[in-house]
Amino acid sequence: MLTINPIRWGKQYKSLDFQEVFHFDTGEPIAKIGQVNGGMVEMDMRKASNARKALRSIPTADLISRCKKAAHMFEHETLPLGDGHQSVDDFIHQQSASTGLPEHMCRNNMQKNCFVLSNIDTILDSLTRGLDLEIFSRGYGEEGRNVTVSFQCQTPVLGAVLPNNSPGVHTLWLPAVPLQVGLVLKPGSQEPWTPYRMISAFIEAGIPAEAFCLYPGGHDVGSTILNKCSRSMIFGSAQTVEQYSGNSKVQAHGPGFSKILIGDDVVDQWEDYLDMMVESVLSNSGRSCINCSGIWASRHTKAIGEALAAKIGATEILPPNNPKAALAAFTNPLMAKGTYAMVQQDIAESGVIDMTASYGERLVERERAAYLRPMVVTADSPQRAVAMKEYMFPFVSVVQCSQKDMIKSIGPTLVGTALTADAAWIDDLTNATHIDRLNIGPMPTSRLNWLQPHEGNLIDFLFRSRAYQVVPMRVAQTV
Repeated sequence: MLTINPIRWGKQYKSLDFQEVFHFDTGEPIAKIGQVNGGMVEMDMRKASNARKALRSIPTADLISRCKKAAHMFEHETLPLGDGHQSVDDFIHQQSASTGLPEHMCRNNMQKNCFVLSNIDTILDSLTRGLDLEIFSRGYGEEGRNVTVSFQCQTPVLGAVLPNNSPGVHTLWLPAVPLQVGLVLKPGSQEPWTPYRMISAFIEAGIPAEAFCLYPGGHDVGSTILNKCSRSMIFGSAQTVEQYSGNSKVQAHGPGFSKILIGDDVVDQWEDYLDMMVESVLSNSGRSCINCSGIWASRHTKAIGEALAAKIGATEILPPNNPKAALAAFTNPLMAKGTYAMVQQDIAESGVIDMTASYGERLVERERAAYLRPMVVTADSPQRAVAMKEYMFPFVSVVQCSQKDMIKSIGPTLVGTALTADAAWIDDLTNATHIDRLNIGPMPTSRLNWLQPHEGNLIDFLFRSRAYQVVPMRVAQTV
């Protein structure tokens, strides 16, 4: 069994307190992970400036080259981990065992992270709109047109309180390294594997170890990171997002409430888009904020719900090593039971119908874990509570709503896929400030273009644009 230690500015710290990680199905111990407390994090933050100094000592172009090397190592090589080493197959198996995700989904998420890091130069070029990256390192430079531009880094490190539900979110903090910003991470208790392996790959690729901290621990560790880092991310519930609303130092990522909106001009051809809807709902076992949780149309909602239920309602639970496994386990059975209880309360409301009721039990309990099989429900109005719900399994509500009322009724939407060729409605959707990512046409909500920002541009979060003028100075010559 591996012993994994906290990392304090690149050095392993031998903790006296450990938390064990177990296989969700067999109960077999996988690793024990050393824990720290918030006081240690607060003390270490006094040295945060050294992380950026270490990264700035390396030219940006060299950092990008080393990031690409780290991407290859992350996906293909055996890397140091704690008191041992971890192969790629070890990583996949361990991540699946502790999170409940099927192994092929773990591999897909690994490839997503690798893709972002392998293409980090192209992604940064897109996010900065082609600016010379040395401007961000130096703090100023020439944009062209004889104009000096300046971007002032707002923090020496990016803090992140990481989740357990999906390894794909780690793509959001990876670009900090080539921007010469250190990383202070609190790994999820069930998913420490990606941040540990990625930091190991960075260090093995020649990126300064003193730029990285990994702090497994309790809630006090997360709150300290958020309080002491000038810029940080947190992943959590809608309540978490609300808690940090208006806090410019914290980028809070919560439920996506991503949706497919079907325009009146194509709604009669809804069957042409059924496979796209299925992919949007079912991919990654519905665990991502970009999974579709609502399909909105002015008519045919019952037929759409019936067709979706026929496609995914009978999805079976398969072992995590089965390449056809589509459902992830809830490693905490009580969470599955609690989630199902909330769903039952929602679908008891008048005007809501469970279209998957005839496809067998939705809650399946095992000895150490539980599963929730896909659910499709219809709602006859946006006023039904279920229309604004999102759950951590393949769950979608098909909501009847007129096109003219749709935009004002859908609420916050991370990804909105609009099926329409109506130019006027497309213009209205484009100007809807509560839709973050907008797809016009049959694009699954779960497919991202990595050359575009996700929930805000990381450049704008880490750097501040400011005026910067340089007038040449005459320096008197001394004899």
